[in-house]
Amino acid sequence: MNTGFSLAPLFRHSVGFDRFDELLDAALRADQSSGYPPYDIIRESDGRYRIVMAVAGFRRSDIEITVQENELRIRGGLAAQGEDDRTWLHRGIARRAFERTFKLADHVEVDSAGMEDGLLTVTLNRVVPEEKKPRIIPVDGDVTPTKSN
Repeated sequence: MNTGFSLAPLFRHSVGFDRFDELLDAALRADQSSGYPPYDIIRESDGRYRIVMAVAGFRRSDIEITVQENELRIRGGLAAQGEDDRTWLHRGIARRAFERTFKLADHVEVDSAGMEDGLLTVTLNRVVPEEKKPRIIPVDGDVTPTKSN
């Protein structure tokens, strides 16, 4: 049944990550719905993006970033630290393990990752191969096809 309603305009405004249907699917998954840890996706320029994730309380060694095919996975888990002798009066900083997965568009590569002031920054870049870039085809002058007998 064709209702005449198209989602195509929504796809034009994607940032190189999830398509609309994948975004809805991810929102319904339990591991993505907790909102932890919070993150931002920033488009710096055409084809260049940054994911900034709040990872307060984690060290660089507690974070694992993997890329496989078109999927970026960021995991965090705290190593057991000698906290048994501490008495917590208030524990408001979340220190639980997490995993975030981002679907990457074709030709999006991870450039770098860094951590400063409790923020993990992953830089992404769209690198389109030469054979996939648009080409300009020159229009020649009067060309008449030759007939072979």
